[in-house]
Amino acid sequence: MGIEVKSFAVIRGDNADKVNVALHDLEHYGRMRFVSKPKRIEPIFADNLLVSVAGVPLRAKCNSAALVELDNNAGAAISKLRKIHPPAHVVIVSPRHDVYEELMDKSELYPEFERTFEPQHH
Repeated sequence: MGIEVKSFAVIRGDNADKVNVALHDLEHYGRMRFVSKPKRIEPIFADNLLVSVAGVPLRAKCNSAALVELDNNAGAAISKLRKIHPPAHVVIVSPRHDVYEELMDKSELYPEFERTFEPQHH
């Protein structure tokens, strides 16, 4: 049995509340486990990550963004992500992406993403 390779989720949203709800949805509905607390990243960096990972031109800029290391491999994370519909754009970054090593090296340096928003339960 090989070592489970972790992945990152980059969450891009119109505002911090949508990013917070998306983080909540990943944990609760997507059943994804976070290795560390979500980090705040610059929106322009998140936009550039999307272009780099997805290989598509940017359709809309985000205003708020977070990065979180997942205790799931990229395939499992993408599969779970397809079953939920978070209110923000989520990009899964795996070791096969060029930016993965940079995220591994720098993720602990980013400030913690403020998770003060409490989602409304229906």
